[in-house]
Amino acid sequence: MLDIYFILLLTVMIKNRDFIMMMMMYKTIMMVNNKAVSGGLEWRVRVADGSSSAVLVPESGIFERIWQGIIGLVFGIIRKVRNFFAKAWDVGVDDPRKIMHCLKVGVALTVVSLFYYMRPLYQGVGGNAMWAVLTVVVIFEYTVGATLCKSLNRATGTFLAGALAVGVHWVASQSGERFEPIILRSSVFILATSATFSRFIPVVKARFDYGAMIFILTFSLVAISGYRVDNLFNLAQERLSTIVIGGSMCLLVSMFICPIWAGQDLHFLVARNMEKMANSLDGCVAEYFKDSESDEESRKNFQGYKCVLNSKATEEALANFARWEPAHGNFSFRHPWKQYLKIGASLRSCAYCIEALNGCINSEILAPEFIKEHLSGVSTRLASHSSTVLKELAHITKTMRRSSTLDFAIEDMKSAVEDLHDALKSLPSQLEVDEKKTDPITQPTSIPLIEVLPLITASSLMVEITTRIERTIVVVNELASLAKFKPVKDKKTKQSKVTNKNRPDQGQDTIKTLQMV
Repeated sequence: MLDIYFILLLTVMIKNRDFIMMMMMYKTIMMVNNKAVSGGLEWRVRVADGSSSAVLVPESGIFERIWQGIIGLVFGIIRKVRNFFAKAWDVGVDDPRKIMHCLKVGVALTVVSLFYYMRPLYQGVGGNAMWAVLTVVVIFEYTVGATLCKSLNRATGTFLAGALAVGVHWVASQSGERFEPIILRSSVFILATSATFSRFIPVVKARFDYGAMIFILTFSLVAISGYRVDNLFNLAQERLSTIVIGGSMCLLVSMFICPIWAGQDLHFLVARNMEKMANSLDGCVAEYFKDSESDEESRKNFQGYKCVLNSKATEEALANFARWEPAHGNFSFRHPWKQYLKIGASLRSCAYCIEALNGCINSEILAPEFIKEHLSGVSTRLASHSSTVLKELAHITKTMRRSSTLDFAIEDMKSAVEDLHDALKSLPSQLEVDEKKTDPITQPTSIPLIEVLPLITASSLMVEITTRIERTIVVVNELASLAKFKPVKDKKTKQSKVTNKNRPDQGQDTIKTLQMV
């Protein structure tokens, strides 16, 4: 056996054909005992050049194949479990707030479950203590705004439905046994139909959809149960109290233990989208005019505009939840959250232009190099100034402080647009080929317009992007006015204060002046 393994190790350093031959011989030697089991059948394999051949014996029986299949299945399950835990670890490392949210849910459920385990608390809320646990499971969301929205919707829907159900039950009970079931069934039909229709109204669907669903559920349960339950008022009261307990516990844990604010997430999301747009614009122009020379970082940053295109649903959800949140940090109670949606819409309009510019990059029609060099400088400069404006807007939004350099960046961007217009006006003279560069026998030729069309389209898209960036500037200025961003820091005042601090003789001069007086 040792000789066989030694031969196998030597054949690794020889040709592949000899290695295959050795493997065939080793297989034959190891399985020669199974020849009798297989009825003496053999398979002979001959190498292409016919110089040698080897005998292959069929593999072992079905039990060995089953065993190998079981081993492969076990190792496959272990590999999948390991990959699952690796991905879960990455999720927790990328955003530790998700781990904190899981811990907060566990704390809230543990505290609320005491109403079910402890007899004095259980007797206080009755047999409906489990509703408090279900309330925590249902309404505890990731952000404070989402939790507050669902808590208030659930409490309001339960209160209104319970009050109406008790009122309808009283009216039905006063109508006699004959009309009581008719009134109850009719009320369930009318109110359930009306509440379901209200969920199609955009305003109700955006902010009160969950409350309408809870209204239908609670009214149906209380109204139907009231037909068989004598003390209906206690039933509605216990259900409302358990929901208030569960909702209050969710709010306390969500707001006072590492709170995650939807408004803050929306604020930083819009600012990050501006930065991604700036990087995408720089990367796109670098990709188009530098071709293979563009570095890997610019290629990576170029894909940032796709995140802006896919962030509409997230922005709308965060803005809806942010309206429910109390004042926190730099955000007041009446903070203009709708203005962030306008900024997001303006950024997406810019992202559509970058996506169209990506089509020019991937176009199969390539413009001549000297034409691209004619527009390369002004286009790169325009992209640089436009991205500077976007980054400055992102800084203003993130810090909530006005900037003194934004006006200069806007003027540079407008100047770059004028330079690009001048370069495009001089482009027709570049299309004609000089007679000295052509063959004397043939007549001078001109470049087809179809070869220059993608380049002209890319230039017009860049001008359109600057126009849409100007709209974004207007929307950000409106946000700064509505949210009352802090004014620009006065550098002269700051420098004068620093100069006064650096004068050690200033105090002595003041004392001498007072003594003279």
